[in-house]
Amino acid sequence: MVRPQHVHRGDRPVPLPRTDLRSRWNSAEVGPGKDVVGLWSEAARARGLRFGLSEHLGAAFSWWSVNKGADATGPYAGVPYDGTDPSFEDLYLSNAEHFVPGRRTDPVAPWYTSNPGWHGRWLDLVTEMIDLYQPDLLYSDGAPPFGVHGMQAGLRAAAHLYNTSAARHGGRNQAVYTQKERWSEVRRIGVLDVERSQEPALSPVPWQTDTCLGGWFYDVRAVYKSPAHVVELLVDVVAKNGSLLLSVPQLPDGTLDEECRHVLKELAGWMEVCGKGIHGTRPFGPGVEGPSGVVVDGFREERVAWTDADYRLTRRDGTVYAFQMAWPEDRRSIIHSLGPQTAITSVRLLGAGPVEYHQIYPGGDLVVELPEHPPTPYVNCLAIEVR
Repeated sequence: MVRPQHVHRGDRPVPLPRTDLRSRWNSAEVGPGKDVVGLWSEAARARGLRFGLSEHLGAAFSWWSVNKGADATGPYAGVPYDGTDPSFEDLYLSNAEHFVPGRRTDPVAPWYTSNPGWHGRWLDLVTEMIDLYQPDLLYSDGAPPFGVHGMQAGLRAAAHLYNTSAARHGGRNQAVYTQKERWSEVRRIGVLDVERSQEPALSPVPWQTDTCLGGWFYDVRAVYKSPAHVVELLVDVVAKNGSLLLSVPQLPDGTLDEECRHVLKELAGWMEVCGKGIHGTRPFGPGVEGPSGVVVDGFREERVAWTDADYRLTRRDGTVYAFQMAWPEDRRSIIHSLGPQTAITSVRLLGAGPVEYHQIYPGGDLVVELPEHPPTPYVNCLAIEVR
């Protein structure tokens, strides 16, 4: 479970012990009057879940400069925003250097500021956040801050995350830092995050994709991903050595709308049937088989028109899990990736039980006869015992 800790503004959902870091705008002082992040942390860990935090504060200094402007049209045209009032500088930041009248705010440029004062402030806040909540995962919305302006702050924060985790776990780090810089010299300090996209093929090192059911914040107009789309995305990512960080938008009162609850309920039902092929597994062989694949192009996330010749393959110990991305009309699975060197001892369709199978040589293709009806309306999975 990952909770946004700092978004692209100056407010924070957390009280900070250090007097010089405290903000009158955090959620313990205004609004709910509660340590929201602390409550999420307690709830997650009480249920045996890992707890993470995402920070978007690195880009806030330049992103949030729009508050130094005014409406160009309408009844408030020309009336300065509150960000121009020095008495609100602790919320809106002293970032007038990045304000350009009339400039579009999307995309933000620059993403990171070169301002050294903000670099130090960011490091102080993130260090305090790590000390307070001891997250198992820390996500930066960009390269390790501050990218081309120097990554010393980001690297020090990652080191502090790892060192404090190791201190709590007998000298062994159990924390993960995710960031978005692909350069190999930087990528190796943590895990690459690919926002609303993914890797085109199996990656030799673990990676993460983060996406959302609809938008990053609740929007009544948003069109949500269907349960089938989310399941297919999860399977495809895991088979390529990735993990999926899925954002579920909350209503203003913190609850979930009916559509979110429906998607989560369907995912839970699917996990009961096919979760063994996901949790604790690693890719098998090439991870992917078949003609279809996702389009890797910016933030495009169209659902793929999968065929019954498309498989995604994972493994745990002596079991290979073959996810057939579309149910075949002839009720037959034909898998080419096992090869003649793989000795198969049994095949089960998760949620249904043992199924008949045979191998065709010399290629070792596996042919499986499936039941009349699939056990799940989404992607189905074969558990293949091998030796």
